[in-house]
Amino acid sequence: MPRTPGGGQPTIVSIAERAEVSIASVSRVLNGLGARRETVERVERAASELGYVPNAVARSLKGGRTRQLTFAMPDIGNPVYVAMVRAIQSVAKAAGYRLLLHSTDAVVDDELAVLRSLGDRTSDGLIICPIRITDAHIEALRTAAGPVVVIGSLPDGAPVDSVRADSVAGAILAVRHLYDTGRRRIAFVNGPFDTVPGRNRAKGYRAALAQCGLAYDSALVVHTDFGIDAGAEAAGQLLADPASRPDAVFCANDQLALGVARTLHSAGLRIPQDVAVAGMDDSLLAQAGWPPLTSVDLGSTARGRHAAEFLLQRLGQASDAPEVSTPRTTTAPPRLVVRASTAHTATDR
Repeated sequence: MPRTPGGGQPTIVSIAERAEVSIASVSRVLNGLGARRETVERVERAASELGYVPNAVARSLKGGRTRQLTFAMPDIGNPVYVAMVRAIQSVAKAAGYRLLLHSTDAVVDDELAVLRSLGDRTSDGLIICPIRITDAHIEALRTAAGPVVVIGSLPDGAPVDSVRADSVAGAILAVRHLYDTGRRRIAFVNGPFDTVPGRNRAKGYRAALAQCGLAYDSALVVHTDFGIDAGAEAAGQLLADPASRPDAVFCANDQLALGVARTLHSAGLRIPQDVAVAGMDDSLLAQAGWPPLTSVDLGSTARGRHAAEFLLQRLGQASDAPEVSTPRTTTAPPRLVVRASTAHTATDR
């Protein structure tokens, strides 16, 4: 590919010389400010021939756009966030944006650093999915240098758009389903209680027990991490006393449920005949488990799509238009997906 004389990086000057147009015309075309069709074609052809690659950071510092968005998530390996990535990228790509990914490992300081990085102008906007919300988060959201959308539940009065799941209603769906299949000792394996999903799923579990007329038994509840190994260890605790063994286990996500299933298999217990298992998120893991897991779909794809649409709407506001002052919130409704891990009723066992 032809390059500029001497092998250096092509510049606006060298492009103008190749296209035989003014430097001002090249600048207008490269910054998307419009020009005559013939001029645009000549500049684009010259830029291509010279191997010109636009510097997104430099362009953004001049008041333009990078045409990049960032998505910051707790765990890039979790299928829930993979589903969100696909949905966000689909919307972003259709609008001419690239998507940058960042895994925070649910570390608060890392999330705050990502929020502050909007001031570096390396992306035009941010979608972030924190599982803990602190006062520092709210302040960082309030002072963010660009538009932000949060996937998650925020306190009332939070200063940004948000897209949330209804984990409380989702947990109620799962527990009531287990009750309706004849289970009466329904255990609960949850993630950390100091997280938003941990609190909300615990709230739904207790509400469902009350609706079903079942007493809350702390011996049937284990709080741990959200991973597969944590679920396996939690199941070991629940099986420690054979006399108080649960006949069902509701898990706060599919990874925990797969870990529980692993321990049940190792103990020689049949799923669902001896112990039914239900998860949450309805990720690809739920379909891949054996038996396939009953799970609550919390709308990961829908939440990613809504978040991207909110962000693009903010970015699409004209500079002279009045700012939308009221943050918007939408909720993805939960849906129970019944599979073989809970399919049998009490009379089938």
